Amino acid sequence: MLKNLFQEQRERINYFFDRIDLEAAENLLTMFYECRGVIFFTGIGKSGLIAQKIATTLTSVNVKSLFLSSVDALHGDIGILSQDDIFVLLSRSGESEELLQLVPFLRNKGVKLVALVCEKNSRLGKACDFEMVLPMQKEICPFGLMPTTSSAVQMIFCDILATELMVKNRLKIEDYRMNHPAGRIGRRMTLKVKDLMLTGEKLPVCSPNDKIMDTLVTLSNKQCGCIVVVGDSGEMLGIFTDGDLRRTLQDNGPDALNFAVRDVMTLSPRWTTADRLAVDAMKVMEEDQKHPITVLPVLEEHKVVGLIKIHDILQSGV
Repeated sequence: MLKNLFQEQRERINYFFDRIDLEAAENLLTMFYECRGVIFFTGIGKSGLIAQKIATTLTSVNVKSLFLSSVDALHGDIGILSQDDIFVLLSRSGESEELLQLVPFLRNKGVKLVALVCEKNSRLGKACDFEMVLPMQKEICPFGLMPTTSSAVQMIFCDILATELMVKNRLKIEDYRMNHPAGRIGRRMTLKVKDLMLTGEKLPVCSPNDKIMDTLVTLSNKQCGCIVVVGDSGEMLGIFTDGDLRRTLQDNGPDALNFAVRDVMTLSPRWTTADRLAVDAMKVMEEDQKHPITVLPVLEEHKVVGLIKIHDILQSGV
């Protein structure tokens, strides 16, 4: 039964995509893009929840947008409206009395009215300046009543508009980052390598002439799985890892402990900078799927200033 419902919903969503009026969608997009005021959204029931979601989504990508309760609007909140604004009313049927009662008062405020409905020739669509019909056969609810497919197409349509507005407004990643300072998105967009990297005494380093046996204590105590090999000026020459140690011992036996680190270290390892986003540093670690790594030296003007571990990035919640 569940499998059938998934298939049925897929068919209903495809029905929407196959029949959406792209020209009307483009006209609505242009209307939003050229809006000099605020884009307000309202709706009743589940459509109201979708209205709240799309309003906050648009706000998060620098489009001035607010949700306005239809009830509160009738009790004073329409005072916030201006003639430069657009007012979008979401409704599956376009016959919600609460929305229809609101239309004359919105029109008195001089705002542009948009009906976002799922049924053609609705009273709400006829009462507004612009009608956008979201094609839908029926809900997957067995009674055909509970908002299911209609809510899905409302969400899909509005999210697509929001995404295209991001493109048209040339929103930069820095802008998006500033709008999301908290939560996982915020951490991914703001947490930098320098916030997580090991420095000072916690940093495992050695010189290229050190013998392997002399590095074992550092390799064990620092618990990083590696030692960064540095020159006299602090520049990175290479990296010596647990894996390098195992391979050297397997190939040469106990005599390998007397080898100099420079003879077995990995040359030209991947590295990052302190000001890089932690999530980008993690991508560098994982970019070679055949040879993933778990640590990255942090360099500044070729000198080693830190080390970041993938474990610490994941622990941060990025």
